[in-house]
Amino acid sequence: MSAPAMPPTAAGEVVSDPILSMRSVSKHFRVRTTANPFRPASVLKAVDGVTLDIARGETFGLVGESGSGKSTLGRLAVRLATPTSGTIDFDGHDITGIDGEVLRRTRRHMQVVFQDPLGSLNPRMRVGDIIGEPLRVFDHLRGSALEDRVAELLRAVGLDPSRATARPRALSGGQRQRVGIARAISLNPSLILADEAVSALDVSVQAQITNLLDDLRERLGLTYLFIAHGLPIVRQVAQRVGVMYLGRIVEVARVDDLFDNPQHPYTKALLAASPVPDPSLKRERVVLRGEPPTPLNIPSGCRFRTRCPMAQAICADSAPPVVVVGPGHTSECHFAGQL
Repeated sequence: MSAPAMPPTAAGEVVSDPILSMRSVSKHFRVRTTANPFRPASVLKAVDGVTLDIARGETFGLVGESGSGKSTLGRLAVRLATPTSGTIDFDGHDITGIDGEVLRRTRRHMQVVFQDPLGSLNPRMRVGDIIGEPLRVFDHLRGSALEDRVAELLRAVGLDPSRATARPRALSGGQRQRVGIARAISLNPSLILADEAVSALDVSVQAQITNLLDDLRERLGLTYLFIAHGLPIVRQVAQRVGVMYLGRIVEVARVDDLFDNPQHPYTKALLAASPVPDPSLKRERVVLRGEPPTPLNIPSGCRFRTRCPMAQAICADSAPPVVVVGPGHTSECHFAGQL
C-alpha cells in the first residue's frame, strides 16, 4: 500500500504514488567544540525537519552548497543513517526504525552510486566479483548463472563483458562509475541514490553517465534521488528539483519552472553563479553577504537571512512559511511570489 497523498508542503506538488515519503525528518549530531569535557556538547543540525516526496519513476534532483545537508538527507533516504526524528516511508512501508534482517532485506531495493568511483570499489577484487557479490549474497547465484548475469549487467552499462576480469585500477574513471552503476542495478532495485555520482568525472564523461542513468531509468523503471552541486547537470537529468540550504529544502519545482522562475533568493543566487553555454545571455547578478552560517548555530527566523540581499525585519522574527507559487512549485520565503 502506498503512502497517502498530503497537501503541498516544502516537498512541492502532491505526489499520488510516492515511492519515498519523508515527513519532518531531522538528523542532529552532538559534537564537542572544545576540549573541556564538562562543557555540554553542541547540537549540529545537519538535516532539520525536511518533508519530501519522490514519485515512482522520476529523477528528483537535490542541489545546494557543501555542508547544506544533501548527502546526509540522501543517506537517511536509503537508511544508511537513522533519523533523529521524523518518519521515512519506502514503497508504502515505514522504514524509519527498522534494523537487522528487516533492514538487510530492504537494502536490495535501495542502492547507492557513490561519488568516488575508485574509492567505492574494492581494489583487490575483479570487476566481475564486485558486480557479482550482491547476486551471490542475496540471490545465491553461482557458476555460469552468475557469470551470465554479470555479463548482462556489463553490457547494460556499456562495457564489454571481457572487463569482468579487470581490476578497478585498470579502468578509466567513467568505466569505474559504470561498474558502480552495474553493481547498483544488479538486484533490480526500485530506488537509487546517486550521491554526486558524476562530480568526479570529466565534463564529457559526465554527459555519458547522465545519459546512461536516464536510459536505465526508462528501461528498468528506476527512481533516482540525484544529488549534485551544479544546477546545469541537474537540469539535464531531473524532472523535479529541490534546493537545500542549511538543513532545509527551501524551494521545490519542476525543473523548467525552477530555472525559468526561481522563487527563493538562494536559488536565484545559485542560478546566477552557474555557467551558461551562450555568453550573450545575461543573468541578474546576485551578491550574497558573508559565509554560510554553521549548522551548530542556525540564525533565527529565516536561516538564509544573514546572506540574503532582500532580508527585512520579518525575516529575523519568524520562520518563513511554505508558499505555493505555482503548480508543483513551493518556496520557503516571506517574499515568494514577489521575486
